[in-house]
Order: sequence, then C-alpha cells, then structure tokens
Amino acid sequence: MAIPVVDFSKVGNGASPEERAATMALIAKHCEEWGFFQLVNHGISEELLERVKKVCTEFFKLEREQNFKQSPLFKSLSDLPDGQKLENVDWEDVITLLDHNEWPSKTLGFKISCLHFRDTMAEYRAELRKLAGQVMEVMDENLGLPKSYIKNAFNSGGEEAFFGTKVSHYPPCPKPEMVNGLRAHTDAGGVIMLFQDDVVGGLEVLKDGEWFDVQPMRNSIVINTGDQVEVLSNGRYKSAWHRVQAKPDGNRRSIASFYNPSMKATIAPAPQLVENGGVGVEAFGYPEFVFGDYMSVYAEQKFDPKEPRFQAVRAM
Repeated sequence: MAIPVVDFSKVGNGASPEERAATMALIAKHCEEWGFFQLVNHGISEELLERVKKVCTEFFKLEREQNFKQSPLFKSLSDLPDGQKLENVDWEDVITLLDHNEWPSKTLGFKISCLHFRDTMAEYRAELRKLAGQVMEVMDENLGLPKSYIKNAFNSGGEEAFFGTKVSHYPPCPKPEMVNGLRAHTDAGGVIMLFQDDVVGGLEVLKDGEWFDVQPMRNSIVINTGDQVEVLSNGRYKSAWHRVQAKPDGNRRSIASFYNPSMKATIAPAPQLVENGGVGVEAFGYPEFVFGDYMSVYAEQKFDPKEPRFQAVRAM
C-alpha cells in the first residue's frame, strides 16, 4: 500500500470548486487515517529543490561524512558480535538549522560551499514556512475552525512559533539488521514537512498495526501531523508512529522542517471540537498544558508510548 499523494494545486485559486472540495476531503481523510501524506505541486520551485539536494549532499560529504566514519557509533557497530543489536542509538548524522543560530560558514576551509549551503537553506526554509501556513489553514477549514486557529495557537504565550529544520543523512550501514536508522516515535510538535531522498528509501509509517514504506517520490513534500495537532484536533488527527530503517546501500538524505508551538504556548483541544463530542473527550481526554512542559517530558520519553506523556503534563 502506498502513502497517499495529494495534488496541492487543487486547493488553490486555479482549481474548480469541485476539484477543491474533493482535494480538501482527501486531505481530511489522510490526516484522520494516516497522519502522513505526500504533497505534489506544492508551489516550491523544482530549481530550488534541486539546489537544496545538491548543497545538502555536498555539505555532508565535505563536513560530516569523515567524522561519522570515525564516530563511537561507527566503531561500536563494527565491534558488535553477530546476533546482537545496538540499542538506544540511531544510525543518523544530523544538524539543526534555526533562524538565529550560527550556521556553518567556513568549517574546514570549505567557505564557498558552506555559503551556498547557508543561502540556499535560508531560501528553502522561507518557502517551507509559507507552505506550513497553507497546510495549517487547510486543517483549520477541514476541522471547522476559524482561519489561522492552529497558527495562532502555536504563536501564543508572547512568543513566535518555533520553526526548525533538521538536515539528516543515513549513511550506508555495514550491519543494518543490528542498528536502527531512527527509532520509532511520534513527533512532539505541530506540522512536519519532510523533503526526503528521491532514491534511497527507509522511512516507514505505522498504520493499523502494520508498517508501510513512505515511497520516495521526486521533489514531493511529505506532511505529517505531530502530537500538538492531535491535541488541538481533539484526537481527530492522530500523530503517526514512524521510523527509519538502516540500509546497506545509498546515503539517505532527509530534510525535516518542524512548525511547532512556542515553548510558552498553551495547547488544548479546540473548544469547538470538544463541544462537538470529539474523540479525545470520550476515549482519552486530552489535557491543557504549556508546550515547554510537554517538551520536557518528551525529551525523556520520545521513543515510548505517547499517552503517558499526555498524562504526565496533565499532572504538572
């Protein structure tokens, strides 16, 4: 079974009313049943996406690859006896990009390449931030919420929403059966937009007790909903469990951008959805909490079941 694919141009001004209604219904269905779907015709130019792929691949090779091969993780796997498995680690190299942190500029002397990386990724992040706003507005409409409800909730508490980009690579693994690429988890935040490798697979999502491949698709953007959207939607939209399998061949590139609440934002089920008898009230009862408190719990329990995380912040 393939992960659902949505033509996002069909929700824009150029779509007919019938096309738009059908596409909006598809997105609602995928948010409810999968928590994962792929967007094509999302409005980000092919030229920019090709540059992103190029600079991220170059950056890893010039700045990260050798260090990864010399890391304790690499050595631990090499020394591990057959039949055993490395636990509590991931076969992943990762850097995180934010608007205000110090981006790579001339590490190891590769000044020009790093400047291209910085400028290209800043341009890309600006486009992803706009796409996040559009996706959240679609969710607002499908949930029957006022326009910008989710965005405003994330930007509450006197601070702006958090927007970060995680640039990951999963290098070829000599013993893929003995280590996780990335352990199974749900995402803590809001709306996640993933630009994944065109060729090398490995990302899987859990649905109805079965793991499904998130098929590589050239220049698509994978959307998945995080724990905070599950709470705001009162359980109508579930955050999906997902993982990455280590692979013996190919260097998987994964660029995930997270539009999350500010650390001071208060998150709770939307009153309109509670009044309408949403899933959360009857089956679980989502608490009201400050996102920073949730992140404190998540940091310790990321790879554990999510329901105890909600219970823990309820008690704070």
